[in-house]
Amino acid sequence: MAASADVVHVTNDNFESFKKSKAAVIDFSATWCGPCQVLSPIVDKLATEFKGKVAIGKVDIDENPDLAGMFGVMAVPTLVFFKDGKVVDQHPGLLPEGTLRQRLSKLAS
Repeated sequence: MAASADVVHVTNDNFESFKKSKAAVIDFSATWCGPCQVLSPIVDKLATEFKGKVAIGKVDIDENPDLAGMFGVMAVPTLVFFKDGKVVDQHPGLLPEGTLRQRLSKLAS
């Protein structure tokens, strides 16, 4: 699952520091997940667009099952939105690019 240079590969080791960003989103996904493969290029594109405003990371649930469990991720993709280190929203399933862009804009404000 190759990500753009603007997307952080989030693991158990860097999760705490990542979520402390003013605004952050984690895309929980898996390499075997079809909808995740659809969402991935959208997340990569928006990570570049929102660089410096919203930190965007990806978690492979097979590599980091503890993180997935921490947020009760039962389906992939699931997006978890953070503001000042706290979860403010969570969305299981695929989000259209326009909807995700609006949510990121709101999160960044």
